[in-house]
Amino acid sequence: MSFFYGAFCFDGENMVLTFAALLILLMFVFRPLQKNAFFMVYFALMLLSAYCAQKFGLSYRPFSKQSFLLFVPFHLVFINFATFAAYGADKKAAQKGTRRTPEAELHLLEFLGGTPAAYLAQKIFHHKTKKKSFQMLFLFVLALQVAIVYYMFRFLNFF
Repeated sequence: MSFFYGAFCFDGENMVLTFAALLILLMFVFRPLQKNAFFMVYFALMLLSAYCAQKFGLSYRPFSKQSFLLFVPFHLVFINFATFAAYGADKKAAQKGTRRTPEAELHLLEFLGGTPAAYLAQKIFHHKTKKKSFQMLFLFVLALQVAIVYYMFRFLNFF
């Protein structure tokens, strides 16, 4: 194991390797993300944050429990940033009459954890608030996330 670790994980790349693998996995599981510009910004920010975390001393072995746990807060921050930006860009495109962000991509960003930013963006930009079909799917994604978090907490014996 130490040979593998030393041969393929150069100093400063442990976190980047873990984050990159998880992000690439997300892109293959959810194929529309490959064409989503906002996900690409998220992807770049995640790799940059992994690199910076590594440089500031958060050095964990690739694919260790600690590196996976560190992925979660970075993911939540940056996926919400990307979701908020996507809603803002879609609102601006709607006003200008240019190419819009597909609703499926907005919902996918929400599903990946961007629901708080989506809700905030809907309120700030007054965007997608009156379209019933969009709101129904938004509420479904929110309910699904609440159920997933609830069962995760039950599984981990938090309550």
